[in-house]
Amino acid sequence: MTLIKPGPEFVELFRSFEHTAFRLETRDRYNSPRETESFRKFLSGKPDVSYHEGWLSMVREATSAGRLFSRVRVVSFPLTDYTRFAMWVAGYTREAGDDIRYLARDQVDAVECPRHDFWLFDSHKLVMMNFDEDDRFVEAEVVDEPSVIVEHNYWRDAVRHHAMTPDEFVAKYEQRNVQSR
Repeated sequence: MTLIKPGPEFVELFRSFEHTAFRLETRDRYNSPRETESFRKFLSGKPDVSYHEGWLSMVREATSAGRLFSRVRVVSFPLTDYTRFAMWVAGYTREAGDDIRYLARDQVDAVECPRHDFWLFDSHKLVMMNFDEDDRFVEAEVVDEPSVIVEHNYWRDAVRHHAMTPDEFVAKYEQRNVQSR
């Protein structure tokens, strides 16, 4: 097991994968200092996604080279302000090439989905995301145990099978005031 702090070594994971990068997001909130101002502007009705340009450029570059970014976000109802913000930002991320899908939290047990965030690179590099009590990302744990990696590949496939595209999600849950870009 290797621990990686946020920073250049962590970012290198996204530049060095060969084929696929998958993320499962299970939290209702992520407290990222980089998002703070954009989130505040979103809440005040003056959204700004400029903080996200570096990520968007990296996704565009990877997808234009034939590499795939995808993720499934587990969503609770009622939607939090942060979830609405994340769904708005996801519109830009999807335009850059990241395939983002949604799974309602009440479906998690049926899918036997884990309750922790992780990245899975090229189906063989598992990176568990660790957060503090204030929802800040503090470190990533690279897991080497083959049986754990196989289990996370299964979960990736299961949640992707049950997750909905943004349009499907909005259509199904529009009565719960889901809004997407």
